[in-house]
Amino acid sequence: MVAPNTKEIFTRYARLKNERSVWEGHWEEIAERVLPRSRIFTGELTPGDKRTSKLYDATAALACERFASAVESLLTPRGARWHQLRSTNPLLNQDHDVRLWFDQVTNIMFGHRYAPKSFFSSQMYEGYMSIGAFGTAGMFVDEHPNGGLMYRHVHLSDLYVAENEMGRIDTVFRKFKVTARQALRMFEDGDLSDNLRKLATDKPDDKIELLHVCCPRTDRDLTARDRKNRRFFSGYYEVKEQQLIEEGGMDEMGYILSRYNTGPREVYGRSPAMTVLPDIKMINEMSKTVIRAGQKAVDPPLIIADDGVILPVNSKPGAATFARMDGRSQAPIQPLFTGARVDIGLDMMEQRRKMINDSFLVSLFQILVESPQMTATEVLQRAQEKGALLAPTVGRQQSETLGPLIERELSVLAEQDLIPPPPPLLEEAGGEYEIEYVSPLTQAMRAPEGVGILRTLESVQAIAAIDPSVMDNFDADEITRSLAEIHGAPQKILRDQDEVAEMRGQRQQAEMLQAGAAAAPQLADAGLKVAQIADMVQQ
Repeated sequence: MVAPNTKEIFTRYARLKNERSVWEGHWEEIAERVLPRSRIFTGELTPGDKRTSKLYDATAALACERFASAVESLLTPRGARWHQLRSTNPLLNQDHDVRLWFDQVTNIMFGHRYAPKSFFSSQMYEGYMSIGAFGTAGMFVDEHPNGGLMYRHVHLSDLYVAENEMGRIDTVFRKFKVTARQALRMFEDGDLSDNLRKLATDKPDDKIELLHVCCPRTDRDLTARDRKNRRFFSGYYEVKEQQLIEEGGMDEMGYILSRYNTGPREVYGRSPAMTVLPDIKMINEMSKTVIRAGQKAVDPPLIIADDGVILPVNSKPGAATFARMDGRSQAPIQPLFTGARVDIGLDMMEQRRKMINDSFLVSLFQILVESPQMTATEVLQRAQEKGALLAPTVGRQQSETLGPLIERELSVLAEQDLIPPPPPLLEEAGGEYEIEYVSPLTQAMRAPEGVGILRTLESVQAIAAIDPSVMDNFDADEITRSLAEIHGAPQKILRDQDEVAEMRGQRQQAEMLQAGAAAAPQLADAGLKVAQIADMVQQ
């Protein structure tokens, strides 16, 4: 297998970099007002410097943080199972061993995903922040050197991406800087240039620029299973020397790219901040104006008579200014009241804040908070409405982000032999699986199904009081398993159907024996009477 041509790689890198240049000014303008710590799109900034010079109102910045927190709680809540695996064949899902195996695999994934060394939660939150501000986020998923998973949020300024014919991002160029010493440790067996090795010896803390490329392989040997024949090519390059350092491969795309919305013929996403960027800029300007108006109202400018005042005028609180008072009817120094209405400016700013919060879905997330006195039925209905309104927005994150993320995690864990072998029945069927999301958002969307089952049973109780046979229409076992699935209960709490049938058979047999033992004295007495009657007939 031959690695992609290095010259072609850097030619394509230059083309993708040029195509992305239009976005950089847009992202920088948003970062200045929404996410100031990410202002590195149009130039390098000194670490630790102040980056809030254009931020006079924090509404958008706070709304972005609330947006990220709300999306995380709805899609990937910490400390809760927000997805599970199952077979694509419904018949296999009825097998107890198959269900337990998928449940075991899901537990293994969550155990490694939320391990302290993986940093999944913090990196995922950074991704949600990037989606809210810039509309695009990227995360690199790789195997941890000590086993397990490792996650790293990649800043948008380092990513250059391209789509395939289906509109899926399948090519990622990531540039990043490391010190010469770090590069030498990262690629001990790599093909580093002589200049880099010399720099690592002479100036180990000087930084160099590297390029990581992930793209589909166009030519590979399907019979070979080494890293250089995987579905995706993975290569690290020195940018200055344009030299390949190390070549590898992946079965699944290592970079997980997510986008909020996309415009026609656009690769990068568009964010809620882009939608209300005019309002964000306007509220910052309005804040400056209202601040100046408030200063003038509290500390107004002075009108000073053209004579009779000994300059300079001291306008500090409690200070004295000397003037000749010779019977004037008016004071020689008076405050100038312009009649400005600060309250009008505050009302206009509040309108802009509402628009910004609506764009970041903050108002929608506060539906239940603003009405704490609702009944249980009203809470359920509000939750259903919220799930229906949020489904188109965050549903894309499930298909474009969480799906590829789970597939990548399974690939890494399987390569490390951390996934147990599947049961024979599933292995014979090909082992195909599908992802079922059980996050709070999904449960809110499926809540009407469970409510419909319970309401139907409640309604039928009145009829069953007259005719109990009406309950024959319901399969109690299927109702129980359906409710467990709707509410996302783990499969291990449900017994196998064969085990349930065996338990019922044993219970029925025990009841028959108990009934027989209870009826034995009566049967014996009846038998004695029958014998006596038979004797009397014979006599």
